[in-house]
Amino acid sequence: MTEATERSRPAQRQAEIVEHVMQHGSVSANELAELFHVSLMTIHRDLDELERQGVVRKFRGGVSAQPSSVFESNVSFRLRTAKAEKVAMAQRARELIEPGMAIMLDDSTTTLEVARLLEDAAPLTVMTNFLETIKLLSTMRGIRLLALGGEYYPTHDSFLGVPCIDAIEALRVDLLFASTSAVSGSYAYHQEQEIVLVKRAMIRAAQRSVLMVDHTKLGRASLHRLAPLSDIDLVLTDKQAPPEALLEMRESGVKYEVV
Repeated sequence: MTEATERSRPAQRQAEIVEHVMQHGSVSANELAELFHVSLMTIHRDLDELERQGVVRKFRGGVSAQPSSVFESNVSFRLRTAKAEKVAMAQRARELIEPGMAIMLDDSTTTLEVARLLEDAAPLTVMTNFLETIKLLSTMRGIRLLALGGEYYPTHDSFLGVPCIDAIEALRVDLLFASTSAVSGSYAYHQEQEIVLVKRAMIRAAQRSVLMVDHTKLGRASLHRLAPLSDIDLVLTDKQAPPEALLEMRESGVKYEVV
């Protein structure tokens, strides 16, 4: 066996581990060791490396791609979750967009679904820091695309940091479509301060802001308080939203729609 082949085996196994975890959400280390016919020690080394990359998070006896109060899921996992709910919210969001508008999309997989619907709304000026959305919109006619640069974060497939915030603060847009990982009571939350700072700048740059959160994100809190929902003009959620979460928003005077 050549040296190159020997080096490629852990990388290939780690890629397959990621795929398995993304499909199942969370798995035990013992299950992975049996699946890949390697020792438990080898699996733990693989998981340590994947955790270092921010792809998964380890817990005692296993590993998960699911979010926690301090861990945001890798973009690959988020692309797979609540797909139908995201599409439904995107279709409602599309109704708010008129030709000639300047709109901003954050780096969420939810607003990526909005981007897929924009070609027939052209002409539009669209700003985003999400690489997946940038690639999608770059192929659409009638879309003037402004890519918000900064430091690239592979876990989010987006650009963040001071340069991104500076770019946002130089702009004023008609509409912002954004999402976040948690909403509890009258506040939106997120696990990572880099994301929080960019989303706050986006809210300040928009005349109107629409927050799109599927039911899995309601009734949850994360490490950082992002913004009060009173800073948001409209919250969109789906039909599986917990009644108690809707009641909290209603009692707080938050305007929301269930789609």
